[in-house]
Amino acid sequence: MTQLPQLDAPLFLTDGGAETTLIFDDGIDLPDFAAFPLLDDPDGHATLTRYFERYAGIAERDGAGIVLETATWRANPDWAARLGYDVEQLASANRKGVDLLLDVRQRFAIPVVISGCVGPRGDAYRPESIMTREEARDYHSTQIRTFADTPADLVTAMTLTNVPEATGIVDAAREANVPVVISFTVETDGRLPSGDALGDAIEAVDRDTNGYPAYYMVNCAHPTHIAPALDPEAAWTHRLQGIRANASKLSHAELDEAEALDRGDPEELADDYRALRARFPRLTVLGGCCGTDHRHIDAISRAFSG
Repeated sequence: MTQLPQLDAPLFLTDGGAETTLIFDDGIDLPDFAAFPLLDDPDGHATLTRYFERYAGIAERDGAGIVLETATWRANPDWAARLGYDVEQLASANRKGVDLLLDVRQRFAIPVVISGCVGPRGDAYRPESIMTREEARDYHSTQIRTFADTPADLVTAMTLTNVPEATGIVDAAREANVPVVISFTVETDGRLPSGDALGDAIEAVDRDTNGYPAYYMVNCAHPTHIAPALDPEAAWTHRLQGIRANASKLSHAELDEAEALDRGDPEELADDYRALRARFPRLTVLGGCCGTDHRHIDAISRAFSG
């Protein structure tokens, strides 16, 4: 498997909230919050390229590496079918997501890690049904096998709500011989939407997969929601290496009902990251999720560089 440079580096950035940036800043309609159809449109492709280049430029300025996620969070079979994509078209979109980032990478003189982004099968805020581990492995293996046949460096499963789906994704990645990162989301109390404690979830996935994930992350929650779940004395926190937080302190339910985008404050978010990392220095992969844009990543990068 690929040796991932972010495992030992003091700072790797990620991008921010791609979908919210595309919707609220670029004025692009994204049915089902799906960005991957833009890969099939020349104007959409150009917009995504500009989006990723802006973040890579911040990392290059500050001497950091960056992990860039393909625009494929919704590019799995159920969501794609709702948008009229068949199996072949979906595989093509996932490959195009990698190709776009390969093109971006060649223009920057820093480590640019390309991650094939995998999203949850269902609603990332309200898991109405939970697959078994075996069902999740079979379901997600289609997308993961596609990424494994590209030059992508790893796959990252984002905004996961429950343990069986996460474990099944790890199984699919192991079968495809590709490194995998698991990123859970949490509610305001620091627990997964399924009700599991974050630490219990990480320990369960590690136990059932013999520690196969390269590391774990948390995304789509504000740092003040993540902090209560973290225990400096707990061994599992050494497996948590990344945060992609929301700009907003609103709960998932409140975000669903909100009519305007809550962008929070970039400097305040960077301060929250600084406080988290002071307690948990292994948090070295830092970026954003809903409501964040290049200004938030710029503030975070400046807080930890130089």
